[in-house]
Amino acid sequence: MSKICVIGTGYVGLVTGTCFADLGNEVACLDIDEERIRRLNAGQMPIYEPGLEQLVKQNVAADRLSFTTSYQIAMENAEYAFIAVGTPSGNDGEAELKYVRSAAEAIADHARDSILVINKSTVPVGTGDWVADVIHRRRNGKALQFSVVSNPEFLREGSAINDFMNPDRVVLGSTDRNAAERVAQLYQPLRCTIMVTDLRTAEMIKYASNAFLATRISFINEIANICEELGADVTEVATGMGLDKRIGRQFLDAGLGWGGSCFPKDVKALEHMAVLHGTQPQLLQAVMEINRNQRRRAVMKLRTVLKNLNEKTIGVLGIAFKPNTDDIRDAAAIEIIHLLKNEGAHVRAYDPQAMENAARVLENITLCDTPYEVAANADALVLATEWNEFKQLDFGRLKSLMKQPVILDGRNLWDPEVLAAQGFTYMGIGRGNLTFNRNRQDS
Repeated sequence: MSKICVIGTGYVGLVTGTCFADLGNEVACLDIDEERIRRLNAGQMPIYEPGLEQLVKQNVAADRLSFTTSYQIAMENAEYAFIAVGTPSGNDGEAELKYVRSAAEAIADHARDSILVINKSTVPVGTGDWVADVIHRRRNGKALQFSVVSNPEFLREGSAINDFMNPDRVVLGSTDRNAAERVAQLYQPLRCTIMVTDLRTAEMIKYASNAFLATRISFINEIANICEELGADVTEVATGMGLDKRIGRQFLDAGLGWGGSCFPKDVKALEHMAVLHGTQPQLLQAVMEINRNQRRRAVMKLRTVLKNLNEKTIGVLGIAFKPNTDDIRDAAAIEIIHLLKNEGAHVRAYDPQAMENAARVLENITLCDTPYEVAANADALVLATEWNEFKQLDFGRLKSLMKQPVILDGRNLWDPEVLAAQGFTYMGIGRGNLTFNRNRQDS
């Protein structure tokens, strides 16, 4: 059993700490947010992640997992200190490191004889060296045996526990090989590939991975836009592409673009690093622009079919950036709602998990309790998030409730022929939709 301190109880920190506890370690999760820690100690989850609540309660009951706001308590006899705090984007796209600095300084203040410091947060290349320097300066000559290890996370919201317990790989980077090997021992029960490299390479692996996945999504959305003009179906195109082993099928689902806490922030940060060091990241810039355009195109489609959006009622199904999470950061739905509001539309919306978060950031819209309440007197429905409960809706009931039977399927979830047969004007993403093309020509 190892003694671990995890600093930060967001998605990464809470999942990481809980999973390490479930592997038999003693874990103290720390956060400076007193209300968050109060809720966790009361058994209330600050985020929605399938399976997390049960795992937290199980390990708290076993005395392997605890929550505190005190560094003194969390760091007592700790062998490992994982930094898992937020690194939000600044105005120029650069990752903000003030929370990482605060964590590093607190580690320096409270560590005793020795400690392994592990950067779990997604941080700019070179941050590991900087963290080591922060700790040295903070100690001001007081002896402390420590090493910094980069251990980027590859957790997907909605499947984070499975991703931790069954990883494709664990990446560790350090100037101290022995330190990296000690961290590797924590992951040995997972029986996965463990890659040990240097600090900067490990940090770059995280950014390069996310940028590549974001590029795949933007690529298929670009293809989808071409498909619409040529009368091809991007869902079939993606299937045909994915059968090629060199390409594969993952991250080839056309839709309203990528969002969440990772892709937008990380692609921007990588672009900023590239520009800062004199390179021209043209591909990254195009990837971001294509993504922005997907949201604008969705609103344009609605405007074309409905003639104008002023005083129209638009229903939005799904607000979270993806299913199985309540995270609305950079969610397509949020931007689309703002664009609709700017054109004078009335917006009604529903999400199975993200309603509380949506209420904090969305003004002058109607948040509903069911998809059918969203559809009431709506001129159009927009599917923004492909939750399972939306797969088998009663479309006859939806149509009876709507003012106009117009559907924009932003995730290509439904069968266009089935909906067209029921009298809907159906628009998908890149499906060469004849209904949409005909309406566009008529306008």
